[in-house]
Order: sequence, then structure tokens, then C-alpha cells
Amino acid sequence: MPPPYDATGLPLVIREKDPEYQFHRVILFRRLLHGYPYTKDLIVKEASNDIPPLLRGEVWAALLSIKGDYERQYLKIDKETPTTTDRQIEVDIPRCHQYNELLSSTEGHRKLKRILKAWVYQNSNYVYWQGLDSLTAPFLYLNFNNEAKAFACLSAFIPKYLHKFFLKDNSMVIQEYLAKFSQLIAFHDPKLANHLHDINFYPELFAIPWFLTVFSHVFPLYKILHLWDKLLLGDSSFPLHIGLSVLTQLRDRLLNSGFNECILLFSDLPEVDIEKCVTYSMATFKSTPKSITAREHQNGLYHPKTEFDISNVTLQELNRERCPRISAADLVDLVRNDPDKILIIDIRNPVQ
Repeated sequence: MPPPYDATGLPLVIREKDPEYQFHRVILFRRLLHGYPYTKDLIVKEASNDIPPLLRGEVWAALLSIKGDYERQYLKIDKETPTTTDRQIEVDIPRCHQYNELLSSTEGHRKLKRILKAWVYQNSNYVYWQGLDSLTAPFLYLNFNNEAKAFACLSAFIPKYLHKFFLKDNSMVIQEYLAKFSQLIAFHDPKLANHLHDINFYPELFAIPWFLTVFSHVFPLYKILHLWDKLLLGDSSFPLHIGLSVLTQLRDRLLNSGFNECILLFSDLPEVDIEKCVTYSMATFKSTPKSITAREHQNGLYHPKTEFDISNVTLQELNRERCPRISAADLVDLVRNDPDKILIIDIRNPVQ
């Protein structure tokens, strides 16, 4: 077989519709998936280029480390007994990505309800929040004939990216996330951060649905698939970078708007170029010191701490500090690996 021509420089939407390119990508990924979990590192490496739409459901499951007997586990969960959340679930489902033929079908509604009921049943420490249906939709769409796998993906996704977001009282978790978002804006775009602060237009006014649903309530499904292809290669800070990239696309309009104009702008979010959004998010994710987006409430399993990391910063302190701190670990890393990117100023007096 002749080697495939190089289409990697072409836009993603073109690569996804190129039969020859997709043929070779599918063969490669099928081989890698056949060797999963031992080939996970190679799957991650190839997924960083792109993921073939035909195998996206299987690749996402691999990136979320889904393995074991998830089908039997799903069968054991009670998905039929009426609960207090059923009414809200039934109200939300008919509004969830209803332009999509699979999700708007009677079978789609039935499966979505079963998955949501199973999640509520299995996570008794959490409550059902509106938006959980939007969060489930991409997994059900990709695994429509494998309800158990869709549930397994959702169950792995939430602890990694939305740890504690679905507590009954999640205010501290959300407030910390929004404070980190404000500091990330200040780090990359101080002019925009100062303008939003001066007009009292804070992330609480527009960004909560973004982060609670990881943009699955904000963007149509085809955009979510491309966005989450990269999200699943990152950690729980990645949605902050997506939020920053959305603001960057709207930057000129925001800088020329007052409070009321900004409210109107976000009440009906303008069209976002998802390829630019993905590219910019990846760039800032890679270039930002990790301690800027590190949180007290993030899942320690995915973010192990050392003595050189920042800890025990209160929410009040965080909200007072408009510029972010960076940890000793990040400082040492920058001095060793990127000394040209850092200027250290010692502000202590001579005695200290």
C-alpha cells in the first residue's frame, strides 16, 4: 500500500471529509484500540493530531481510561424507581440538543433519562443540576447503541473535569473557578481584564453555564465534539482556556462596550470560530504556568500536590488578588527551561 499523502496541514473539517486520509487514520486507530490499555500513550499522541469521527466514541472512552466490566456495573444500577429528580429530568430532556435526530428521537429521550437516573442513583453525595443533560448528550450521541459505555464515560468525565461541581451547595467550588478565570484573563490580557473590572462585568454574569456544562449547553454538538477532542487531552483547567479563547474572539467588541452592551452580547452569544478557539485554547494551556489555574477544590487524584505548590489560599484572598500567584515549582521550572520568559523582581527590603 503506498504511504498516505500528508493532509495534516489542512483544516480539520477538510481532513474529516477526506476519504483517503480518514481511511489511513481509521486503520491506525483500530490497531491502537485493539492494544488498549497498553497502547494508551500512543492513542493520546495520535489523538493530539486529530480523531477520526468514525472511532471518536471508542477513542474518547480510551482517553477517559474506560475499561473493565462497565456493562455489568450499569445493569446493576436502578434506573426505573421514581425519584424526586424525575420531574426536572423530564423537563430538561426535550430541550437538549433537539436539532439532532438521534437525541430528539423517542429512543434518545428514553436512553438519556436512564443514564441521568443511573448517575443520580450512583452519586448520592451529588444532586441533579440543570445542564447535566447537556453534559451527557455528547457521550450518548457517540455511543447511542452502547448506553453502558455512554454512562461509563460520563462517570469518568465528571470526577476529572467537574469535581464537586454537582454538590448541593457548590458555591465555593464555582466561585473559586470563576476567580481563577478572572486571574487567567488578567495574566494573558490585562487590558481586557481591567476593562471588564472597571465596568463591573464579572464572570459570574456569563460564565457559570460555560463551566458547569463544559460548553456543551453553549455550542452545538458538532463544535463540542471538536472542542472535547482536545479537552480530553488536558486537565480540569482546560475549560478556563476555552473561556479565555471565546473572550479573545469577542475582545474588540468587549473593549468598546459598557456593562449593558456586554450583557446583551452574552445573552445571545455571537458565532464562535471553533477551530480558532481550539488552537488558542491549546496554546494558552501549554504556555500558562499550572499554578495559575490550580484550585483547592480540584480532584487530587488528577492533580497531586508537592510542598512547592500553592495551598491554603482562601476564596477571600483569591478574590482580592487580581493578578495570579505562581508556585515555587513553576518558578523553578521556568528558570530552568524558559529563562527568557521570566523576569524576577525581589521586592523585599535589604534586611529580609
